Amino acid sequence: MQATASAPPESAQPPRSATGRYQSIETVELAQKALSSRKPFTLRLQFLIGCLIVLLFGTGVTIMLIMTTSEVGQKVHLLEIVNDYLLEIQQARRFEKNYFLYGTNLPNALENVLRAHSVLEREAESLRQTLGAAAYERVLPDINRYEDLLQRLIALKSQNLNDAQTIAEKKQIEQDLRTHGQHMLTFAETLMVKERSLLNAAIARSRGLHISGLMGLLLIIMVNSYVLGHRILGSIHRFETYAARIASGDYTPVMPARRHRDEFTNLAMAINKMLLQLESREAVLMQSHKMRAVGTLTAGVAHELNNPLNNISLTAHMMLEDYVGMDDVERRQMIEDIINETKRSKNIISNLLDFARESSAQLEPLDLAALLQDTIKLASNQVKLSKIKLEFQAAGNLPRIHADSQQLRQVFLNLILNAIDASPKGSRIQVMILPADEPNYVAVKVIDFGSGVPAHILASIFDPFFTTKGKGKGTGLGLSVSQGIVAKHGGQIRVASEEGKGSTFTVTLPITTIPAAITQQPRLQLDTRPAHD
Repeated sequence: MQATASAPPESAQPPRSATGRYQSIETVELAQKALSSRKPFTLRLQFLIGCLIVLLFGTGVTIMLIMTTSEVGQKVHLLEIVNDYLLEIQQARRFEKNYFLYGTNLPNALENVLRAHSVLEREAESLRQTLGAAAYERVLPDINRYEDLLQRLIALKSQNLNDAQTIAEKKQIEQDLRTHGQHMLTFAETLMVKERSLLNAAIARSRGLHISGLMGLLLIIMVNSYVLGHRILGSIHRFETYAARIASGDYTPVMPARRHRDEFTNLAMAINKMLLQLESREAVLMQSHKMRAVGTLTAGVAHELNNPLNNISLTAHMMLEDYVGMDDVERRQMIEDIINETKRSKNIISNLLDFARESSAQLEPLDLAALLQDTIKLASNQVKLSKIKLEFQAAGNLPRIHADSQQLRQVFLNLILNAIDASPKGSRIQVMILPADEPNYVAVKVIDFGSGVPAHILASIFDPFFTTKGKGKGTGLGLSVSQGIVAKHGGQIRVASEEGKGSTFTVTLPITTIPAAITQQPRLQLDTRPAHD
């Protein structure tokens, strides 16, 4: 348990510990204000943002896929146009070849050329957009020229003239027909190859876009799920830590560590309210158990007070009866006896009132042996009434501990009273202080040789309201409250018991490791380093 020195001026009031009721309320209020003042960034908002990103990405990919699909459709349509054009040109060239070989099929060639021309005119707009206006305008003169040559050749053939001029003109037309036909065929085949290549490229882009879109969508979903899951699971893990801390008796409020506020902030604020209520109820339970212990001690205190009161009464009566015959020395001696017995009574009542008084936790360096001796004196009347021998042993050179004396006195008194209840008359109880097995810890053992605790209920003895005493003899809160007090001081209580042979309760507490100069200060405060949300 860490501590920081607090050295207020002599005129100032002693500082209140962080576990004090009013400072606890103030700390919780500060924590609540800090938690609620952050900018909101909820899990719902993060989920909606993630969904919006996925939606926008999916919409973008869909639009690109529609555009790519449209492009592929256009390429396919253009390829069909080019293919129809190429087929007509190829067929016209075949009929042209038949003419040169057999002198036939010129009208058929002209018919195919006219169909090719019709294809160009029908799809003029698509071809202009794809090939460009300049390229399209270069195609038309060739096919018009080829069509004109075929018509002229058909006309000359129909005239059936064999003069030299007609033969020469016919040969020139045939030569031009071969040239323009080959040029048109080459252009169509080149255009076909080019459009097929563009179509394959568009299909590849579409396929790549499908794959990239799917991979990107999966990546965004995975990243969003990881970020959202990490945030949720991280918060759950923190609140598991908070629950474990609260279970150990540390009621430090949850403080903010992030810049934003979310649904877990509301949970943290609810936990802070719960901590305040738990601390309040624990204080009530502790005081209630303390007052029950006071009730148990009252019978012994009443018995113990009878002796000094009887002595005071007898001495006063003797002085009243023999006052005239006494000398000054005898009168002085009897007055001193009355004063001493009065001081004795006052000390008995003062010890009881100090134990019963409710106060906030104040941490200070303590001599554990002296604290136990005072506690044993407080229970000495019960020890005498029960006719039990209590043995106290303390190892030499024990280090000091840093704790609240009232709370530890309550713990040890509870263990001693429980040992008295469990021990038969004439038995003995041992209270020992020695170094613990763990480094930097000191151990207090309360050993009785009474009835012991049955094995099947040993694990339940620290549960609230669990008691083995008869009805009306115990509330079952003593060990539970004691365990909470020791846990707050950074220690623990362990029990070893065997039925019929007795029990050993061991309280381990951390020793004070702060410098000696600091330990000379009047009071010390807990180092309050809150948990974070």
